[in-house]
Formats: sequence, C-alpha cells, structure tokens
Amino acid sequence: MAPTRVLFVCLGNICRSPAAEGVFLSQLEQAGLSHAFAVDSAGTGGWHVGHPADARMRAAAERRGILLTSRARQLERGDLDRFDHILTMDEDNLAAVRALAGDGNHRATVTPLTTYCRRHSASHVPDPYYGGSQGFEQVLDLLDDACAGLLAHLDASGGEGGSASGGAAAGGHDPGDGAGNGASAA
Repeated sequence: MAPTRVLFVCLGNICRSPAAEGVFLSQLEQAGLSHAFAVDSAGTGGWHVGHPADARMRAAAERRGILLTSRARQLERGDLDRFDHILTMDEDNLAAVRALAGDGNHRATVTPLTTYCRRHSASHVPDPYYGGSQGFEQVLDLLDDACAGLLAHLDASGGEGGSASGGAAAGGHDPGDGAGNGASAA
C-alpha cells in the first residue's frame, strides 16, 4: 500500500513547518510507523527557498533530540495532488493554500494543524521568527501536541488516503515525486 503523504505548510518554511515535519517524523519513528508515511514541508512564500530551518528553531529542536534537516521550498499547485493531507499553521497559510487550490478539485485535505491539539486550545501555531528563544520552545510544545493528535487520528483512520499501518516507502519524501526536502524518519 502507498504511504500516507503529509505536508506541513507555513509562511517561509524555515520555522514552523520544518519543525512540524521534524516533530512528526520523530513521533512516527517512536511509534514504529515511519514506513507508512511520507512527510514534507513547504512555505507559501518563496523568500527562503533552499535555506535550512532557522538556526534558533534547529537549536530548540535539537535540545529535544529532533534534527531539522530539510531545506525550504515553496508550496506548488501540484502538492495538492501529491499529498493526502496538508496541515497549515495559521489562517493566512490556510487561505493561501485554498487560493492555490482554486476550484477545490484536488486530492489533499487541507486542515489547520491545531485542529488536532489535545492539550492546547490554540487556533494557530504562532510564528516565533521575530520573538525570543522561549517562543521556539512554545511552538515546539504546541507542535508536539498537535502532531501527536494528528498521528492518533491518522493511525485510527487508516491514514485517510494512504495506509498508516503498512506500506513500503520510507518516511521523509517520496523520491519519485521531486517534491521532497529529503527529510527522513530513519
């Protein structure tokens, strides 16, 4: 069975979405489900294409044992057909993805990531870019909660568009689609 394909989206793809990608990959590895998911991240804007995640976010994630190795890329219309689930960080990201979707004729479900929070009651994942180091920690706490809820939802539902309990592809990206950042859960 094909892996469930998950894309996390924020504005520049250097703070929130690569962190969500890393957190989710870490949770998949811990759950023994890396083989069942292909995970990536992208930004609605192209300002940081090719750059690694923000150094402050990488450092905060590394303190939790999570490596953020992806490079920023911009969301493309084709992502709406390559992925089963697109998770946005805030209302602006959600609106940008929906605008890109146009007529709505696409494969992916588009949902705010905070929909899956179980311990936090946040309506969005705040952008820590202009704040202090504590903002990065708070974002990681929120992402950990939301990604755990997302994983529980997808695992219980069989991935909704893929297989959460089987599949031959490794976590990270599908090497055949040209869309991946190269992140891997392995």
